[in-house]
Amino acid sequence: MISRPDQRVAVFIDTQNMYYSARNVFNRKVNFGNIVKDAVGDRKLVRAIAYVVSTKTGEETPFFEALKNLGIETKEKELMEYASGLKKADWDVGIAVDAIKMLDMVDVVVLVSGDGDFIPLVEYMKNRGRIVEVAAFRETTSSRLIEAVDKYTNLSENKRRYLITVQRKKEITKRRKKK
Repeated sequence: MISRPDQRVAVFIDTQNMYYSARNVFNRKVNFGNIVKDAVGDRKLVRAIAYVVSTKTGEETPFFEALKNLGIETKEKELMEYASGLKKADWDVGIAVDAIKMLDMVDVVVLVSGDGDFIPLVEYMKNRGRIVEVAAFRETTSSRLIEAVDKYTNLSENKRRYLITVQRKKEITKRRKKK
């Protein structure tokens, strides 16, 4: 797929999918800034939106601020906690609706997620003449999703660029004491 500087790009980030992929597979955090930068390249960024989940404790607030400082808009949904102990916060429908609403404003849609549930959305956007790209870690990306998109970027091929080492509190305390 040829990338041109006049292409308008929207980036939709399934934050939960990426967070748990990086944590469970690599025990690291995601560098969303580098992902957006590389996904857009020399093209025109229309919008980059990260779909995030908030909790009652608000411990994720610094992360949300970091995303905003990178120029990534955030859309928040509160974590639902049920009496059974089940916790749920799914943004798939919200991402799909926003992507469809923006189709007339963009030439390229980049989904930052490996979730195969997005295949019908990918097919719809391609049928509307849009280029659809996915950026995700291969270990947690649906093979059918990779087949469905015009371009797939395997973030696992450059872990240094797309992952951040998780610093443990003990390590941070040790470093501070040495100074």
